[in-house]
Amino acid sequence: MSSSKIIDASESSAVSYLDGPRLLADVGGTNARFALEMAPGQIDTIQTLLCADYAEFALAVEAYLSASAHLPVRHAAIAIANPVQGDNIKMTNHDWEFSIENTLRRLNLDTLLVVNDFTALSMSLPHLEKSHCVRIGGGRALSGSVIGLVGAGTGLGVGGLIPAEGRWIALGSEGGHVSFAAGDAREAAVLAYCWRTYSHVSAERLVSGPGIEMIYQALTDLKGIAQPEQLRTAHIVERALQGNDSLCMEVVECFCAMLGTVAADVAVTLGTLGGLYIGGGVVPRLGDYFARSPFRARFENKGRFSSYLAKIPTFVITDPYPAFVGIAAILSDHLGLRQCRAYSGKNP
Repeated sequence: MSSSKIIDASESSAVSYLDGPRLLADVGGTNARFALEMAPGQIDTIQTLLCADYAEFALAVEAYLSASAHLPVRHAAIAIANPVQGDNIKMTNHDWEFSIENTLRRLNLDTLLVVNDFTALSMSLPHLEKSHCVRIGGGRALSGSVIGLVGAGTGLGVGGLIPAEGRWIALGSEGGHVSFAAGDAREAAVLAYCWRTYSHVSAERLVSGPGIEMIYQALTDLKGIAQPEQLRTAHIVERALQGNDSLCMEVVECFCAMLGTVAADVAVTLGTLGGLYIGGGVVPRLGDYFARSPFRARFENKGRFSSYLAKIPTFVITDPYPAFVGIAAILSDHLGLRQCRAYSGKNP
């Protein structure tokens, strides 16, 4: 179990919460990451569990809490890669399904917030240290403007932050499921390949970790390779970065260009003059290559709006656990609002 303090050193003396540590979780289709916030901004005891190892979400939580050996937890907040509408949560990219209310009771919690993972990641953006973001290309952020977010991992997430009277409002979105838009003839051929199997091809189908495998399969078919190697995403990326496999290099190049199109579409849709951030687990693994990839050129290739996009900076988030920062802020706001309502005599 790893330990991390995602704060400035000057804040490390914060007083612990009187009602005990707060449980934070970032749940994706592959991994469930857990942490405890011991004091404002002090995020500690980080552990990553494989979702596939646990039949239920609550079992993963119980395993983490049992191993963490801390005082009982009363308040928890979960960022999950899924739409959050009502009490029942059924994951899109995993088979977990649970009731928020029943899980709260099972875990003996006073508070259990569940929000979309990109809502949490969006809320982290104003709090990320500059050392945890890598700038790609030019542009300059306009203060007080909308900030956008796109992230490729097991799926494709889209989010945004809207400034409102000195605070930020996170925009919930399922923008990864918009229809895929081909940016050139090669991508049109990839899309046609996907249509053989799927009546609707979303951006997530190709611009994601599993999407890299789909691009590989499409390109091997287009090139007439009769018996292609069966490669997983990690192997495709590894071979591409080694520079000795032209097919894998083309796959990753194609992926980066597609991501540029998605990011540009989000930027013009939301008007992200405050910058566009790239999250998720795929892009950070591309390392220095991503800055040389077609991503930024494709991002700015928007016809009459090319000059508009050239002014918007793009950044890769390199912080390994950024969602914890956002979900902690959301939980803090919720508990603070509930306390204010209690003092005023209003129902929470």
